[in-house]
Amino acid sequence: MRENMKIAIFGGSFNPVHNEHINIVKAVKKTLAPDKIIIMPSSVTPQKYGKMTASAADRINMCKMAFCGMDEVEISDYEIAKGGVSYSYITCRALREKYPEGELYFVTGCDMLKNFAEWKYPEEILKCVKLAACARENRREFNNAEKDFKKRFGCGIVNINYTGAKVSSTRIRVLSSLGESISGFVPAKIESYISNHSLYLLSEISAVKKYLTPPRWAHTVRVAVTAAENCTRLGIDEKTAVIAAALHDCAKYLTPDAEELKGFVCPADVPQPVIHQYAGEYVARNTFGITDENILNAIRYHASGREDMSGLEKLIYLSDMLEEGRNFSGVEKLREEFSRSIDGGLFSALEHQLDYLKSTGGQIYPLTQRAYDYLRKNKNDK
Repeated sequence: MRENMKIAIFGGSFNPVHNEHINIVKAVKKTLAPDKIIIMPSSVTPQKYGKMTASAADRINMCKMAFCGMDEVEISDYEIAKGGVSYSYITCRALREKYPEGELYFVTGCDMLKNFAEWKYPEEILKCVKLAACARENRREFNNAEKDFKKRFGCGIVNINYTGAKVSSTRIRVLSSLGESISGFVPAKIESYISNHSLYLLSEISAVKKYLTPPRWAHTVRVAVTAAENCTRLGIDEKTAVIAAALHDCAKYLTPDAEELKGFVCPADVPQPVIHQYAGEYVARNTFGITDENILNAIRYHASGREDMSGLEKLIYLSDMLEEGRNFSGVEKLREEFSRSIDGGLFSALEHQLDYLKSTGGQIYPLTQRAYDYLRKNKNDK
């Protein structure tokens, strides 16, 4: 083994490994021509607490399958064997000790480059390796991140000549959890592995699909993706967010005489478009066996909102209203506000809903008005 080997390190949860991971490795090979590319699945990353996670063995196996045939690639279990939270500065130190004369590159994407200064001991990482980064969708965003990095750390990065597509492990996990196809995001052998081992599958709610029309199910899946992509902002674990999202419309098409609604009594004076939230909570509790009151309340108030909503209630309300399939006037502005602030986005979403009901002559449910008034009062007090 040469002492001055050129080595690229590509770390991550690989939960699961997907097409963009493979494309990045191919781009690293083309740009850097390294002697070795070390794929380093993490044990637990600081940002990944609360995610639906495949076992370490499954993630290692999927990486071996995904990168099979690439002679330069080595799958390392260093971080997994070490256990605990995986901090990059510790891994980079260990690799620098192992390859003292090596030319080491740490591979990352634009999203990680943007928040590199927030990593634990970033200067220690840069003492051991050079950063090699690639863009993701937006080249301008990458260029700005590169400038900020150089200004902050006084050194440049190696620009990998590749701009990635929008593929997220979160979306893949959600689709897998709901039994949906992931063929557009992972190689066929990885899709088969995930399916055969029931990775991420939430079997306890798998029957919900039969209660919905195809368009409503597609909406439900999108709500679950939106909820999963934003749940960590509220300290909510991914599985909880997906279950609440998957069941939020479960009673949408049930008739009053349905067996699932036997014994259900709706509160008085509820507008017709809102009834399904109460019926949904009843079905989630009595048909699907949900006992988590936080999930049940998120379903119970997802259409109306209420004052002093929990984090999960806010998340499902906003995910339902702003999922990527919605195209009403003003939705993009609401999404931008949601991306900046949960409460700010909720305030604007409730305001939009009330304005819409007023303009169309729709019945304003008192819970919705009180939810808006509660946030407005808090906003004014602040």
